Amino acid sequence: MSAPVDHRVETQDGVATITFARPQAYNALTADLLESLLATFKTLERDASVRAIVLTGEGKAFCAGQALDDERTLPPGQPIDLGATVEARYGPLLLKLLTMEKPIIAAVNGVAAGAGMGIACACDFRIVAETASFTTAFVKIGLVPDSGLSFTLPRIVGYAKALELCLLSEKIDAARADALGLCTKVVPADRCVEEAQTLGATLAKGPRAIGLIKRELVRNGLTDVQSALAYEAHLQSIAGATADFAEGLDAFANKRAPNFRGA
Repeated sequence: MSAPVDHRVETQDGVATITFARPQAYNALTADLLESLLATFKTLERDASVRAIVLTGEGKAFCAGQALDDERTLPPGQPIDLGATVEARYGPLLLKLLTMEKPIIAAVNGVAAGAGMGIACACDFRIVAETASFTTAFVKIGLVPDSGLSFTLPRIVGYAKALELCLLSEKIDAARADALGLCTKVVPADRCVEEAQTLGATLAKGPRAIGLIKRELVRNGLTDVQSALAYEAHLQSIAGATADFAEGLDAFANKRAPNFRGA
């Protein structure tokens, strides 16, 4: 199966491995990548030969989140509607990850930040390199969590810890992530993808019930996911229109600490 240059897809033993292929940008997410990634997942969902999926990143990062230099998302000199971006590009991708019957394993090979952390948390398993780390990141530029993170994170680590991670946005190393319950397994960095593929191969040999179990848990445990994704888009529209977000972007671009004013 061919894929756009921003990610690669390789299939073996019933396991499709998707690799973000923007290492020079720490696999940050552009509009093009989000759209092509969703198309890839839809194709794999229909492919009966693929029974499990591994998602990982090339280079030092799993995914650094939204690319802040992507002109399709943040057009210079034009009004920015982040809510529309979240609704049109992130919502459909996250809903697909959470609801498709095939198990999805994140091989978190490096930093997973912002929407990159959201994507990792939307996967069913997280095999995490010892050198990897997580950070919610959104508050650092004056935004609210999106990419499903407001929905998945409290369900993985509990409300209190989720609030702490979102408000403080600290860097969480693999050991702490494991203690919080974010990791399925922590492994040496050079074995991260291999371990994820091994798990994928095990799942790929399982019965049809594996897909039905995921569907069952989605039906009974994630029934309000669409409402959560819609509310993320609504709040991101509000946050994206604030002076604090403009300040956060300028501070990021100029590599300085932001001076937020709560407005």
